[in-house]
Amino acid sequence: MKKLLVLCLIGAFLSCKEDKQEPVAEKTPDIQQYTIEQFMDNESVGNGSFAPDNSKLLVHSNKSGIFNLYEVPTKGGEFKPLTQSDSSSIFAISYFPNDERILFSSDGNGDELDHIYLREPNGNITDLTPFKGAKSNFYGWSDDKSTFYYGSNKRDPRYFDVYEMDITDFSSKLFYQNNDGLDLNGISRNEKYITLSKSLNTNDSDIFLVNRDTNEKTKINSTLSGNSFEDFSVDNKTVYYTTDDGAEFAYLMAYNIETGEKSKVLEKKWDILGASFTDNGNYMTIFVNEDGKNAIEVLDAATMQPIDLPNFGDKSITSVSFSDDENWMRMYVGGSNTPSDLYTYNMKTKEQYKLSNVLNDEINADDLVSAKVVRYKSFDGVEIPAIYYLPKQASENNKVPAMVWVHGGPGGQTRQNFSSLIQYMVNHGYAVLAVNNRGSSGYGKTFYKMDDLNHGEKDLQDCVEGKNWLAKQPEINGDKIGIIGGSYGGYMTMAALTYTPEEFDVGVNIFGVTNWLRTLKSIPPYWESFRESLYLELGDPYSADSVRLKKISPLFHTDKVKKPLIVLQGAQDPRVLQVESDEIVAGVKANGVPVEYVLFEDEGHGFVKKENQIEAYSSILKFLDTYLKEVDKLVDGEIPNTEIEAK
Repeated sequence: MKKLLVLCLIGAFLSCKEDKQEPVAEKTPDIQQYTIEQFMDNESVGNGSFAPDNSKLLVHSNKSGIFNLYEVPTKGGEFKPLTQSDSSSIFAISYFPNDERILFSSDGNGDELDHIYLREPNGNITDLTPFKGAKSNFYGWSDDKSTFYYGSNKRDPRYFDVYEMDITDFSSKLFYQNNDGLDLNGISRNEKYITLSKSLNTNDSDIFLVNRDTNEKTKINSTLSGNSFEDFSVDNKTVYYTTDDGAEFAYLMAYNIETGEKSKVLEKKWDILGASFTDNGNYMTIFVNEDGKNAIEVLDAATMQPIDLPNFGDKSITSVSFSDDENWMRMYVGGSNTPSDLYTYNMKTKEQYKLSNVLNDEINADDLVSAKVVRYKSFDGVEIPAIYYLPKQASENNKVPAMVWVHGGPGGQTRQNFSSLIQYMVNHGYAVLAVNNRGSSGYGKTFYKMDDLNHGEKDLQDCVEGKNWLAKQPEINGDKIGIIGGSYGGYMTMAALTYTPEEFDVGVNIFGVTNWLRTLKSIPPYWESFRESLYLELGDPYSADSVRLKKISPLFHTDKVKKPLIVLQGAQDPRVLQVESDEIVAGVKANGVPVEYVLFEDEGHGFVKKENQIEAYSSILKFLDTYLKEVDKLVDGEIPNTEIEAK
């Protein structure tokens, strides 16, 4: 089940002042509180492409304060820096198949107009897709490894055509011209077949198989359902795809190209999010969204039985991939109370190696909190799943304030992953209930569709009921509960302060939508293939739906806001424009309510630079300490409205 996730929070986070009235040591002698600098010394590592000789891996890391490229020996050792960007983040794609040239991607300070770059072994860098105003996406290597595929909207800003680039002279040729808004999903290894998808709504889509020799197009699915292409078989005879046809959760199917016969391959109790073969086809990797947590299986492709993977105790394998010869596997391993570290695993010798140590050595993982899955009944009896983080210092005799956390989306999902921001808040005495309100993905398609044309209403009530659940917990101070969220979660924050002004005590809006009419009219042109589906869920701003969209847009109702607010925004954000935050701040300020505004000129939809994360999330903690934790000590007018512009 797929849905556009306009999600938000990236990176590691932060600190604030200790409570001088009640020293931490007296309240929690066994729990150390950590500074913002200590939390920001957590590292984030991603990718992990093996070099052709398997001697090292290509990764990206933010250890310099911004994402850059590094390589690290396969059996462990020092991270060798390959780039030194101090502005736009750089993300690894891959080593070249037969040499140590490198592909990477980067945009313009968060504008999401990614380009594909070549880095030569001598350090020279070339933009391979220097198309002004266009976005380019890497789609993978050809079977003979002499070319790679990429998508670009340079011809038509609305649609991504597919090109094939030769890696000897870097000339490109058009592989597939997208004239009808269908999205290319897969290319068979012999290049005879491609698969295309058409979004019908935010849950359902059709999959088409196209024979490039005859141009014959065949629809694979036969019913209105959520369908997603996964992979071609190595022999080019079978299409694998997931579907929720006749079921609540997505399961794996096989489609025989010659006969058209379909057969069920694998079904779980939760959504199968992905399935793919290794290069030689010996293994198939299965990704399952198991109650908000990644569950990964590697199957022997001949028997379709799981192979044994290393056991990491209370940590989980969150991601895997293989070397081209399938002798090595790289894994990311972590949990809700520890960020994911990079490991390698030799498939023959069964030896494993830990390549990174991303949790700051000064932080004791035992001081951090493991997520707990809880469920509560909403106003109409619908069961709402949530992820709960309770500070270790909380007790019935030491009640703590709390925040309701709302994910982005609208069809996102808060999962049992590590979040430096959440852990920092919890470490400093704030409970967090991350609500997966109706409309969230991962809990069946019926639950997923419950918020369609109903945003800011029943889903908001789910958040209010989350607050009510918190207030009943013996360790929570029910008089001090706020709401926080980014993107769609930022909208929910503003909707809560606007339409239920007495329910929450403070609001934290991180680049949240406040004017649906403008946002839906100004979505990036390359979202065209999904635009109609988005309108079906949220409403068409050019139709009679505009009346309702204005009604549920907090910008037009700021006179209702009574509780303190902080707003954070990136000036380069192409999804939620800066004007959204500018205007909501002005409206709330005019209403006489304390409001703080933190604006970053060099960020987009998600703050990726450590110095900006420090500024952003330390501001959040200071705001909460002032207006939630210490609200009883405030004197009217003591703290004025403030604006911070970070360059």
